[in-house]
Amino acid sequence: MNSKLSKEEKDILESYENDEWVSVSNPSDIAKYKAAAKNTFKKDKRVNIRISKMDLELLQEKALIEGLPYQTLMSSVLHKYVTGRLKDKNA
Repeated sequence: MNSKLSKEEKDILESYENDEWVSVSNPSDIAKYKAAAKNTFKKDKRVNIRISKMDLELLQEKALIEGLPYQTLMSSVLHKYVTGRLKDKNA
């Protein structure tokens, strides 16, 4: 199961399993973190792009392998790119 996790995700899982996490009990903190999480995943804009048939087919294949919709994969890749978290394997 953990084989598909990135290094960052593995580090988070290991930290959690080592009981390094502390629950937040302050209601205002809980509300703040809930709002941040909700806004992070809110998809409130639509974009239309033109890409090659081959690229679309490759995206759909990769998404199938990952077990998620190809639009979600595209959104994830774009999000990682704009936040500086998309890494080149050859770099």
